[in-house]
Amino acid sequence: MHRRGAFFKDYFKQPTSAEIGTMVAILEVGAFISSLSVGRIGDMIGRRRTILYGSIIFFVGGALQTFATGMPMMIVGRIIAGLGVGALSTIVPVYQSEISPPHNRGKLACIEFTGNISGYAASVWVDYFCSYIPSNYAWRVPLLLQCFMGVLLGVGSLIICESPRWLLDNDHDEEGIVVIANLYGGGDIHNDKARQEYREIKMNVLLQRQEGERTYREMFRKYYKRLFIAMSAQALAQLNGINVISYYAPLVFESAGWVGRDAILMTGINGITYLLATIPPWYLVDRWGRRVILLSGAIAMIISLSAISYFIFIDVHYTPVLTVIFVMIYNAAFGASWGPIPWLYPPEILPLSIRAKGASLSTAANWACNWLVGELTPILQEWIKWRLYLVHAFFCAVSFVLVYFLYPETANVRLEDMDQLFGDATTAMPTPAQHAEVESLMGMRSPVPSLDIRRGGPGQFSADSAIPGLDINPPVDGERQENGKSGDDAANGEQRSEGIGGWISRLARRGSGKDGGGKGGGGGEGAYRRLGQDEE
Repeated sequence: MHRRGAFFKDYFKQPTSAEIGTMVAILEVGAFISSLSVGRIGDMIGRRRTILYGSIIFFVGGALQTFATGMPMMIVGRIIAGLGVGALSTIVPVYQSEISPPHNRGKLACIEFTGNISGYAASVWVDYFCSYIPSNYAWRVPLLLQCFMGVLLGVGSLIICESPRWLLDNDHDEEGIVVIANLYGGGDIHNDKARQEYREIKMNVLLQRQEGERTYREMFRKYYKRLFIAMSAQALAQLNGINVISYYAPLVFESAGWVGRDAILMTGINGITYLLATIPPWYLVDRWGRRVILLSGAIAMIISLSAISYFIFIDVHYTPVLTVIFVMIYNAAFGASWGPIPWLYPPEILPLSIRAKGASLSTAANWACNWLVGELTPILQEWIKWRLYLVHAFFCAVSFVLVYFLYPETANVRLEDMDQLFGDATTAMPTPAQHAEVESLMGMRSPVPSLDIRRGGPGQFSADSAIPGLDINPPVDGERQENGKSGDDAANGEQRSEGIGGWISRLARRGSGKDGGGKGGGGGEGAYRRLGQDEE
């Protein structure tokens, strides 16, 4: 056995395989708990502050692991680190989906996943080189390095902007238009594209407020199909077997004939191929779409897992080499498909009103299955040996079936237009062409189309003309005009009747104080600083 493992096991008094599995998997318990609660927290305090607090918690957990004096302290540290990991893994994809434009939302999510895997690959090589340290620092140094990553993420959270969709949902319109201008208009709050994006988001916010309370009960009642897709994607990402390789790759390679430090070396080489495989989706996910990538990835994983099982079973002289090859093929297939897409899919298909809550449930499903796999893998490797990989191949087949029959294509679809794709919300108003496309992807729906008030175009009403008086225009020069009208409305305000739009605007603000007040900021809140822009 290599030195790092020997020092670790000696320090913790030779833990059994079950104890090691519990220590590894206990992090997922903390992640599961926090992922269930962080949805509500993210809606209350915002995405950016949630990222900051998650980073702090992760740092504390990493420090406890680094300086652990016994197994109880190590387990407590992993639970606390898990709380941070669960919060971050839930809120970061939500934040990213909300600041990304539709034409490259998938690319940005895949780049984020590449960052995650670069951390995994780096950790494997750190483990390998630290295995040469002839002391307990062989395992303490790798644990210390994760603290630096927590600090880096925490500092970064102080620099990034808040999600514009969260800002508008909480009536912080002034800061919202500034952030949107920075993202879409080169910093110019009068940019037409930025102002149109503001109108689209604000329209979606006001209409979704009419759907009732944002409770978990209502979420399951109205959006059960979306929640099933989101939770199944995250659960299957774990049940497809990736953590058998990620957590226990040295054990996999040892079962195939590689011994000690050589198993760690093979794991490091495998980590490099895993990392490189995450790069092609940058350029394919928004061109080919999500479905094609998920389906092809499932097929490749079925073949590679079955081959791993077969070659370990026959146990011939070329088994070690072929096992390494097919493990790398499996990791490459996962890294290009079921690695990034399940983190992209849930936040983009869930509506703003329940996005954080729904993402928290899907992430909780991920961590629950993550814990299950981490807890059972070392035991099952002793009990059923090569058959373990066939179990995960079966779940890959289940993944293929679910994606083929249930998952719609979401590439290049705006977040505010997902209602039209699923047709499960009162604000869903598909055009005939969209209706036909949705029916082909999702099954039978009502044949009665409804009016799309979100987007103007030939033969269609725009938001402004469909509901006269609806206040969805961005504030001008940081302030709302009197009577709740923006500068764009002021020019034509006397000529426009209040209509049902004014009723919607007033009803949407009911219960949140005065018209200028925000839900998240108290009465009168909303006059945020201009983020470096001078008033004109």
